[in-house]
Amino acid sequence: MEFGRIPLAEAQGAVLAHSVSIPGIVFKKGRVLGEADIAKLAAAGQEAVYAARLGPDDMPEDEAAQLIAQAVRGDGLSAQMPFTGRANLHALVHGLAVADLHRIKALNRIDESLTLATLPNFAIAAPRQLVATVKIIPFAVPRAVVEEALALIGNEPLVRIEEFRHRNVGLVITRLPQTKPSLIKKSEDSMRERIEALDGKLAKVAVCDHQAAAVADAVKSMQAEGCNPILVFGASAIVDRGDIIPAALAEAGGDVVHLGMPVDPGNLAMFGRLGGVPVIGVPSCARSPKLNGFDWLLQRVMAGIHVSSEDIMDMGAGGLLSEIPSRPSPREGARGAVFAPRTAAILLAAGTSSRMGHNKLLAPVNGKPMIRVSAENILAGGIADLHVVTGRDQEAVLKELAGLPVKTTFNPHYKQGLSTSLVHGIRSLPKNADAVFICLADMPRIQPQTFGKLIAAFNPAEHRSICVPVHDGQRGNPVLWGRAHFHSLLELEGDRGARSLMSELSSEVVEVPVPDAGILIDADTPEALAQLQIS
Repeated sequence: MEFGRIPLAEAQGAVLAHSVSIPGIVFKKGRVLGEADIAKLAAAGQEAVYAARLGPDDMPEDEAAQLIAQAVRGDGLSAQMPFTGRANLHALVHGLAVADLHRIKALNRIDESLTLATLPNFAIAAPRQLVATVKIIPFAVPRAVVEEALALIGNEPLVRIEEFRHRNVGLVITRLPQTKPSLIKKSEDSMRERIEALDGKLAKVAVCDHQAAAVADAVKSMQAEGCNPILVFGASAIVDRGDIIPAALAEAGGDVVHLGMPVDPGNLAMFGRLGGVPVIGVPSCARSPKLNGFDWLLQRVMAGIHVSSEDIMDMGAGGLLSEIPSRPSPREGARGAVFAPRTAAILLAAGTSSRMGHNKLLAPVNGKPMIRVSAENILAGGIADLHVVTGRDQEAVLKELAGLPVKTTFNPHYKQGLSTSLVHGIRSLPKNADAVFICLADMPRIQPQTFGKLIAAFNPAEHRSICVPVHDGQRGNPVLWGRAHFHSLLELEGDRGARSLMSELSSEVVEVPVPDAGILIDADTPEALAQLQIS
């Protein structure tokens, strides 16, 4: 890859390394300079630009990021479309993020141009949470580097989510003569809270004397009733394999896999098995909601991950949990976690089609009514929350949408202009929507993958809260708008559309190049409709 100051005459096809501002327009970093761009820069007196020019052995950053992300991705993860050389992996389910640390280190040592970052091994991940990110540092990476990385990964992904299983958990609580009922209740409440946070159910609770025979009977009874795992919360700490709870497990026919653990708090935990059912001796520190070694054991068991003695001994690196304020307690969840945006779409289908003489949305395109084709493209783009705003010929439009998983809302004021339908659509959105696509129903040629590319570019923290698709230097539709701008959209009036706000909010706008000419093709005139029907 060639990088540096390139004369304008030689810059067509190069990737802009730094943003360039000229009167009336800003060419942002990462833009692939086309013939029209070069002409505008030259007319503004620009003689050269800092840019990168790819060679025959280079792979563009987005292509490389997507290949690596798809190879790295294991079960329970989705791979986001790449943007600026970054492809994020998000959790699809609630569970533990499990990473192959040895091979991740090897991958990151192949070349400085290729990086993979993940959550800590065995970290809890919620649905939509960012679990891993592939980032290509320069604008391109040698193909040989990508090939070496793919060979290292092979058919064994590097990151996966082990989903928490809806297990019925048994709890045995022991008591001494001096044990207060309030302490027993506190022990039960603490365990129930932890179990439910991991999608399980505290199915059975037994309170018995702190004696080996009584504990053994309780544990065997819970095993017979299908409890898995079984927790034993002793009235006294476990200090030896000959102590009450380990002895009780042995008397019940089970085995102690490991006693103690190199994690503090939580040193005095016990891990064993009874006929394949995990049995955990709970340390007294677990009455507190603060994270401790017992949580690490419970989380793995609830995700169905096998735990060995060696696994427990390896927990010592990073096992000093005391007085680390950044570690959340189980009831606090993952503070500061990054999540994929909750994205909805509004499909504006209420117009009068005044220039057509008939409702163009009911006209056939590829053998289907235009409105249905447009809706299907949005749904195929992964947008599950689609709101269709109807107006003219409402019943006919609804008939053509029959069977599709869409929400519809009628705008009684549709004749008063586009803004009324847009406002109506915004008001129909769920309160937890982070962003919304504004889609026009007379644009049935938009490719589904375009939606993914725009979502990948969305990042309000980096002032990318309005994402606009661009093809051959022209802006098109749909546009993705962040929640921060919903109030501005609600203030639109008359026939003024959302695009009119972009000049006022230019600092939040990011242009997203897409190989999709459909973002520019609509059916505004009879001639355009006829062309759509034969193309």
